[in-house]
Amino acid sequence: MNELTKLIKNDMIKALGVTEPGAIAFAVSKAKSYTSGELKHIEVVLNSGMYKNAYTCGIPNSDNYGILYAAALGYIAGDYSLGLESLKNVKEDDNLVAKKLIENNKISTKLHSISSKIYIEINLETTNDKVKLIIKDKHINIEKIIVNDKVLLDDDKDLNYDYSENNENNETKLIHKYTLKQIIEYVSTVSIEEISFVKEAYDVNLELFDEALKSNRTTFTKSLYKSNNNKIISSSEKDSALLLCASAIEARVIGLNKPAMSITGSGAHGIIATLPLYAVYKINNYSEEKLYRATMLSFLICTYIKEYSGKLSAFCGCGIAAGTGMAMAVTYLKGGNYNQIEYTLNNMASSITGMICDGGNQGCTMKAVAALETAFRSVNFALDNVHIDSIHGIIGKTAEDTMKNIGLIASPGMIKTEETIIDIFKSK
Repeated sequence: MNELTKLIKNDMIKALGVTEPGAIAFAVSKAKSYTSGELKHIEVVLNSGMYKNAYTCGIPNSDNYGILYAAALGYIAGDYSLGLESLKNVKEDDNLVAKKLIENNKISTKLHSISSKIYIEINLETTNDKVKLIIKDKHINIEKIIVNDKVLLDDDKDLNYDYSENNENNETKLIHKYTLKQIIEYVSTVSIEEISFVKEAYDVNLELFDEALKSNRTTFTKSLYKSNNNKIISSSEKDSALLLCASAIEARVIGLNKPAMSITGSGAHGIIATLPLYAVYKINNYSEEKLYRATMLSFLICTYIKEYSGKLSAFCGCGIAAGTGMAMAVTYLKGGNYNQIEYTLNNMASSITGMICDGGNQGCTMKAVAALETAFRSVNFALDNVHIDSIHGIIGKTAEDTMKNIGLIASPGMIKTEETIIDIFKSK
């Protein structure tokens, strides 16, 4: 199996609700498994990206939102064996118990660092036990467990590692060893059997869209459905893509009880990277093989940019990284050549780069709308050979430079923006 295939296959994970509350619930649930006795206190320590993304997130199987409820429900009803679907079995009564824990100040949260690198620390104390559990770099990647001062797990590679954004990691990521031409050659020649696993992303994300369409809690979905002539797939690529994509994201951020297929640690990234392609595929009757090849390009470009920007930065990776990958994949799906795919990249880089991320919340739906509007216009320009030249703005001499520059805008470029967003949250 090609290493790029393995990269994406291992990265695709089903996530219920927004990824960050799911990761917090997973961490608390796992920490609880080492305890007995009554709960005294849970302290949830997060880096700014985790804090921001979970701050007003809808919680699956709940009308509540945010960090405290994610932790409380993780303690009461979380099942760590389900990973990022750890809140799958929450019941209505669990929400009442969670509310009491919060009202009794049993749970608190603390900011660890201003950083796009994932960090979750759970300090859980009961009448019998004390547990410290630390997750780093990936949402369910547990690196340390200490129970009653006894170290059960310590996979931290560098105990002196600076987890602030100022620490530079010079290790070349796997995806960055490839050029855009090599990535396109891979997606065009890899055996279809090897990449057919991406079908599951469509199965999962379309089920989430169906949940949005039938729910009485969604609002953007109803409006987008009306705008698409009350059809799921109309003759309009853009309107059909907007309906599928933005509706699934709305369902996710308000906490409807269906998972998304995440990529680079985000369900919204996975949704934007796939569902617009599905609309174009359906309307034009393209083959499934062509769809799956385009999907791999979408995923790989998203990953390429995210490995520079960081998992949880102050810019909207869903719109910018996933949106750019998706737009380039639409150009590929429509038969665009290498130059036109690169033109699409340049058009996207020159337009929406810099869109902020103010957490996983209802605003993600509008950001998806903005990204898709820009993506389809960028594709149409590129197919007409209309594009931003490399001498302008952040466009690099090569496609690889451009993708790197997009990422650098987020990290280290938007560290102060991240601090300002967190300050605004605190003032609320």
